[in-house]
Amino acid sequence: MINVGIHGSTGRVGRLLIENLKKEEDARAYMLHAIEEFDFALPDDVEITSETQRLLQKSDVVIDFTIAVGTETLLEAALSNPTPLVIGTTGLSQHQLNLLKEASTKMPILYSTNMSLGVAVLNKLVELASKSLVDFDIEIVEQHHRYKKDAPSGTAITLGEHAARGRGLDLDDVRVSGRNGLIGERSKDEIAIMALRGGDIVGRHTVGFYNDGEFIELNHTATSRDTFAKGALRATKWIVNQPNGLYHISDCLGLN
Repeated sequence: MINVGIHGSTGRVGRLLIENLKKEEDARAYMLHAIEEFDFALPDDVEITSETQRLLQKSDVVIDFTIAVGTETLLEAALSNPTPLVIGTTGLSQHQLNLLKEASTKMPILYSTNMSLGVAVLNKLVELASKSLVDFDIEIVEQHHRYKKDAPSGTAITLGEHAARGRGLDLDDVRVSGRNGLIGERSKDEIAIMALRGGDIVGRHTVGFYNDGEFIELNHTATSRDTFAKGALRATKWIVNQPNGLYHISDCLGLN
């Protein structure tokens, strides 16, 4: 039985993780990190703590769906309490990404900006299309609910990275995040990533490849956050048996 700790257990994905773990035969919600009150029923044998160190010490693996500063706190604590981690928090700064890499030398960490299995496949398709359709312009549009705090989404950035990799480019050198006014013609290499916010959209990402006379669009739509919870649980069962290192959801699926 895998004793799972959840960092961000009072959030929307945290709640779904707890519900899904009730149905698992080989894993259970064992430690819940929380600083707020729960407004839903919890399993009888679960322990609640506000101490990050205890969460790590008592868990076989910890799943993190919080905010960037929460992930940073978890990683700093994990340096002295190495524990397998599955991290789905987006909007990490460069410092936090560096901390992630440092921590992965002491424990196995699976970090993915989107735990959806479909998005993992989409990343591979985007890289292949980018490499094959060298004369096509690449534009990425992501849509999310009004409450999402970071923009563009981590998923959109990851898709952009795969698109850039397909052409041997660095996304930071070619990324465009907005257009306004007389900006001139579109350059050949630029990859635009645009963000839309509104309503209760769980997540929709479209990567378009546009050329004279034709275009192709690759699209993924998440209709439920349960998609992310199920993907994270699959990653959780996989990461506990891996050596130290930094992994992605595509590693879990054998796509690399």
